[in-house]
Amino acid sequence: MTDINKKRVLVTGAAHGIGRLLATNLANAGAELILWDIDSAGLSQVRADFIGGGHKVDVYTCDLSSREEIAAVAERTLSESGPIDILINNAGVVAGKNLLELSDRDIEQTFEVNVLALFWTVRAFLPSMLERGSGHLVTVASAAGLAGTARLTDYCSSKFAAVGFDEALRLELKTLNSRVITTVVCPFYTATGMFDGVETRFSWLLPILKPELVAKRIVRAIQRDRRRVVMPWFVYASWPARLLPVSWFDALMSFFGVSHSMIEFRGRAGEASENAT
Repeated sequence: MTDINKKRVLVTGAAHGIGRLLATNLANAGAELILWDIDSAGLSQVRADFIGGGHKVDVYTCDLSSREEIAAVAERTLSESGPIDILINNAGVVAGKNLLELSDRDIEQTFEVNVLALFWTVRAFLPSMLERGSGHLVTVASAAGLAGTARLTDYCSSKFAAVGFDEALRLELKTLNSRVITTVVCPFYTATGMFDGVETRFSWLLPILKPELVAKRIVRAIQRDRRRVVMPWFVYASWPARLLPVSWFDALMSFFGVSHSMIEFRGRAGEASENAT
């Protein structure tokens, strides 16, 4: 079990959506917050809200698409806020376009934020965790990292990479006999606004998730040292479904509406910094 009280917890993409809700839940559990986001104004508002509530919080503006900026902000964070006990890589972006509609920059940004930032943040904060013999690394991936979806070729690819990142890192830490824990989170579409317009065919099996529920589940997983969180439970069916012939698998994805869930996607103007699915 992980006691969050008095622990220094860094959340990326913390100015809005799930990131902000995570910060609220963590603060209520007694955590000392370190919040990163590209949105300086949003961070300032979050900081004012938490300080007004008597919580300890440090905020840092950081463009997670930039390796150099991540390195600089991480160095400043360690110097000013101290070593991190829990790192939650929550930030993410989505374009929601067909492959041939994506610009080169769309694809690059998706991988810079959703994948490469995982490497740069973990490489920055893991050494002090190993030195202290404790720590927790949380990767907020997606159900889109377990099954592909049309109009999400870049996003699904990045989230498959995020799931693989967590799995390989977990095994690597075990070979080092490290006590640092990893957790991967794979939620279905979440109603933060980042995926406005997406549809689900059977809402009782694959509901559009409430962000408050996702945030609470993530914090509870940290407290209970859970290695994997998949939401809702039906998403677990993607693993045995892969044993089927490809045509059968594709037919199932179509029947349950997954293949066509992005047809009415609108998203949100001015790409959000938080992860929403």
